[in-house]
Amino acid sequence: MNRLRRFMGRILHVDSIAVIGLGAMGRPIAHNLVKAGHEVVVWNRSDRPADELVAAGARRAASVAEAMHSPVVFSMLSDDRAVAETFLDSGVLTQTPGGTIHVNLATVSAGLARRADAAHAEHGVAYLAAPVFGRVPVAEAGALNILAAGKDGLIDRVQPFFDVIGSRTWRLGDRPEQANIVKILGNYLIACAIQSMGEAVGLAEGAGVDAGQFVELLTSTLFPGPVYTGYGSMIAERRYQPAGFTTVLGRKDLHLALDAATDQDTPLPIGELLRAIFDQAIADGRGADDWAVIAEQQPR
Repeated sequence: MNRLRRFMGRILHVDSIAVIGLGAMGRPIAHNLVKAGHEVVVWNRSDRPADELVAAGARRAASVAEAMHSPVVFSMLSDDRAVAETFLDSGVLTQTPGGTIHVNLATVSAGLARRADAAHAEHGVAYLAAPVFGRVPVAEAGALNILAAGKDGLIDRVQPFFDVIGSRTWRLGDRPEQANIVKILGNYLIACAIQSMGEAVGLAEGAGVDAGQFVELLTSTLFPGPVYTGYGSMIAERRYQPAGFTTVLGRKDLHLALDAATDQDTPLPIGELLRAIFDQAIADGRGADDWAVIAEQQPR
């Protein structure tokens, strides 16, 4: 990894990297790359998050097209629409140097992943899907689990950057959509766990059992692990702010799972129940709460 590239009149080493999208997850990812000594170029739609990274040592790109001149580009945007608008429908790929590697860390649909892979290939730009498991504190600690899929060799070329932001890279195949399917199904199972815990906690409380003790018992015996422990305590305490992952984003990911199931003609009956629960939670004004709030909902 010792090749050089001219970038906006400057010669950069391959350890230069751009981060596009500095939201709740993109910001700590970029911070960790800066702290690791990489030359980091950042772009965000709003200025404040970029200002914070520039103060830490990053350099601001004036546009997405400028950021895409870095040898490696990480992006962390909110959904299919944001990714399509920023990279696929904007013409930015026509301005991107061949050989650039775009690593999409976002949770997007399998269809969008296929479209993105084809569009990047048309312009000689490499495309890798690498969504992550882990909430903001995990990202801050550089301990994300990275779900990577793409053409042979791409993961090897960006692994040093993955080693900065994550604790393990899971290599899931040579088609980017494979990583996105795994991410979508992981989030689907979290939603199922939240719903089942909400039902169990409600029934236990109705019988006069202390919710906190009930969750502690279950998570130290039958169901250890971050999902049941973290979300179980939130449900027991009815603590849904600040939101680590909002109900609106949870519904988006649930719909991605249901769309994937439709594409493969595989029913997800619990997913249909969850669809109604998420929709009701948002209709009740809980869209900005942590998605654990669906534990408070009952199908109507």
